[in-house]
Amino acid sequence: MTATLKVTLLAGGVGGAKMAEGFAALDLVDLTVIGNVADDDEFHGLWVSPDIDTVTYTLAGLINREQGWGVADEGLRALGVLNTLGADTWMTLGDKDFGLHIYRTARRKAGDSPSAIAVDVAEKFGVPACIVLPTDDRVQTRVRTAAGWLSFQEYFVREQCGPEVLDLAYEGLDTARPTQAALNAIAGADIIVFAPSNPLVSLRPILGITGISEAIRAATAPTIAVSPLIAGRVVKGPADKMMTSLGMRADAVGVAEAYRGLISSLLIDSQDAGLSPEITATGAHAATSDIMMRDLADKMRVAQDIIGLAQANPGKPAVA
Repeated sequence: MTATLKVTLLAGGVGGAKMAEGFAALDLVDLTVIGNVADDDEFHGLWVSPDIDTVTYTLAGLINREQGWGVADEGLRALGVLNTLGADTWMTLGDKDFGLHIYRTARRKAGDSPSAIAVDVAEKFGVPACIVLPTDDRVQTRVRTAAGWLSFQEYFVREQCGPEVLDLAYEGLDTARPTQAALNAIAGADIIVFAPSNPLVSLRPILGITGISEAIRAATAPTIAVSPLIAGRVVKGPADKMMTSLGMRADAVGVAEAYRGLISSLLIDSQDAGLSPEITATGAHAATSDIMMRDLADKMRVAQDIIGLAQANPGKPAVA
């Protein structure tokens, strides 16, 4: 009998949800997703967790496929009432989505941990994976622009990633404690995967929590990242623009630099094969494939490529 493969995926945003969907669809994969919570914020008195919800909705088969976030067959009646009443409604929250936020907020006010709530929501929605929070403490990404500091959602949704990013900060990151579930998922993994998520605002807030990066370095499993950039362009989101404005290379080499010392391999698109020597110089093995995930078959194929890469290159990253 073939043993079940334990995959721990660090993920944020649509790219992370796509990668999670690919692994969840494979037989004999026991998937745990450690999701980004630094995009979380409060709207209309409710606590909203966009990245966790995107992974949850995707794995539950509820996601709005056209936009990549939110719930399919959604209405905006509640938001319309708020707009009529003069509330600020630039953050689009659908009626079904409101139901989840009401539930989460009520549970938090009752004293339940964010981790327990995320696990219960995933179970009730029939998610075929374990969704783990990296911390139960409040961590929030802040973006500095010429107009001053913005919350991540103000920058991402209200300003539509328009302003140049001059700096990033992560409030609460220096004091946040890792959840035991996250540490256990890393230590017990057969493969640790960094999803093709924004390295600055999706994965850095996870990796920056005290104990998380240390646990990854101590783990015996190979750690494989998938580049969110193809030919210097991001598939979705502002990662390339952010990396350029902050003085980083906006290509697969820049991704490898961001994860220096943490990853054993970086899976890049075949179009970027010429960057392999520079990636190798960072201490990570460079592997190429078609990493564009257009449909479920693509997502499963990339997940299988990662498994094959882990089996062929089981070593940990060189100290670089």
